[in-house]
Amino acid sequence: MDDRQQERSGRVPGTWRRIAECAVPFRSRLIGFFFLVLLESALIVLPSLLTQRIVDEGVLRHDKGRVIELVVLLVTLATVAAWVTYFERRLAVGIGEGMTLDLRKRAFSHVQRMPVSFFTRVPTGRLVTRLDSDVLGAQKAFTTTASTLLSNLVAVVAVAVTMVFLSWQITIVAAVLVPACLLPARVLNRRLRKLNRRQLTDNAALVSFMTERFSSQGAVLARLYGRPEAEVQHFEGRGRRLRDAGIQLTVTNAMLALTVSWLATMGTAAVYLAGGILAVDGGITVGTLMAMVTLMARLYGPITSLSSTRAEITAAVVSFERIFEVLDLVPDIQDSPTAVALPPDSASITFENVRFRHRTPSGSSLVTLDEEAPTSGKEQDILRGLDLHVEAGRTLAVVGPSGAGKSTLVNLVCRLYDPVSGTVRIGRHDLRTVGQESIRDAVGLVAQDSHFFHDTLRANLTYALPDATDEACESACREAMVWDTVQRLPKGLDTVVGDGGHHLSGGERQRLAIARLLLKNPRIVLLDEATAHLDSESEEKVQQALARALHGRTALIVAHRLSTVRGADRIVVLRDGGVAESGTHEELLAADGFYASLYRTQFGDGAVGQGRAVGITT
Repeated sequence: MDDRQQERSGRVPGTWRRIAECAVPFRSRLIGFFFLVLLESALIVLPSLLTQRIVDEGVLRHDKGRVIELVVLLVTLATVAAWVTYFERRLAVGIGEGMTLDLRKRAFSHVQRMPVSFFTRVPTGRLVTRLDSDVLGAQKAFTTTASTLLSNLVAVVAVAVTMVFLSWQITIVAAVLVPACLLPARVLNRRLRKLNRRQLTDNAALVSFMTERFSSQGAVLARLYGRPEAEVQHFEGRGRRLRDAGIQLTVTNAMLALTVSWLATMGTAAVYLAGGILAVDGGITVGTLMAMVTLMARLYGPITSLSSTRAEITAAVVSFERIFEVLDLVPDIQDSPTAVALPPDSASITFENVRFRHRTPSGSSLVTLDEEAPTSGKEQDILRGLDLHVEAGRTLAVVGPSGAGKSTLVNLVCRLYDPVSGTVRIGRHDLRTVGQESIRDAVGLVAQDSHFFHDTLRANLTYALPDATDEACESACREAMVWDTVQRLPKGLDTVVGDGGHHLSGGERQRLAIARLLLKNPRIVLLDEATAHLDSESEEKVQQALARALHGRTALIVAHRLSTVRGADRIVVLRDGGVAESGTHEELLAADGFYASLYRTQFGDGAVGQGRAVGITT
């Protein structure tokens, strides 16, 4: 059964088994929980039996001492039952919260291993909802639902046995309506399951919409290009669907509860009728009748609750299914079982007959989560048999038109993607045979839009090196020519930089990104359009910082602005998925090909004749 069929049917095989597996780490606490539930259920029937004796042995015999004695015992039992219930609920909450933490940790860890292509397809809000609302829905299964279900089941059995012991005739009358109480739940359960899944899906869509609009970049785009009225209408449309699903779900649950409650009242009336006749005829005592009526409340109450609990279980199972859907995603890029760590002396980069195209692997696609359906895999190749080599400690620059695959080279070296065919090596090691963690340690990237978390500057700088001292941070910032900026910030390294680092200018963000790279101290540096959005003054400062960052390191520079690449040891022009030109800055100008044409476009017609390497030098 594929994802779409599962979505339509609302059933995912093995869900109950997997839920049970989630509870295995808490088995000792579950045993204690079950014991408390049994004790609580035993204490449920005792007050009814005491009521019988209070009436028969105390009230009807006018024995005040017996009444006082039995009432004191009744109060004592009620106090003990309250404490048992308290510890039972506390244990249930501990199990539920512990399972919630485990599920969140597993889901977060698993999502982090997903390929970059996964995050380009999946709306952030929908993904966050899976790890938030759905996990909370699953948590409820153990914090309240499981506790209620188990205690009610045991209570029904205990009460039924006690009723048979007191009067089998009245018990038969009461039992006639029990199937009628369970029938509505069976009829409405499938509808409740569909409504719960619809509500979760609509809520995820609404959260996704808000997340995109409330991000700093989304807010700017909406302010400059959006129409407030249209945005409100879009929001209202999504909210209206969520409202309608919520109303239908609430009405269906209310219909179920009211139906069962009405049937329970009919059952109580039947007990009064049958029991009253028996008491008048002397078949049972008045105390027995009072006990039976009390037990009826104890019987139909749990049955009513069980009907509602079934709806809650349905909602919890849907939440578990949606979490398991995320956990079942297969990362396209994984370490092989025989993966080795990249040796510390491996610093050269080699592309051997590399072909690459974007495609959506079936293992990392989820219809209920992805914004787009999986693609057919027939996209055009971006790289076609590319051969390229960067010697250790040298700088290679890559230029070319948009869409030529420049940034793809960077992504392949980071192993954010794997080639369709061919090999990418660092040193002598195929990256598919190397552990991803060791690749991450070896490589440092400064991208076109360096991202910063909404946290302190220190936390952002030390993200790859949490134990870095303030002195190390200062040294890296000075080398990146940004320490003066840090000192001007209100709280220095403790300044919160805002979502995406938007409290900083573009040039400051790039130089701080370079400082972060220097602090990490990788042996391979990748620059992906690192100065593309900077003005001339900021670019010059960043160029100077980059020159220090590249000293003694292997570097792959991707750029469109040739001022960034003129000092590279070698420059290649990427066109049509392969290397069209290769050489130094002067050699490419002399060849008067695409590079020279691009240089004239950026620096003027006279630039070729007087061209000289004044960019990054290593």
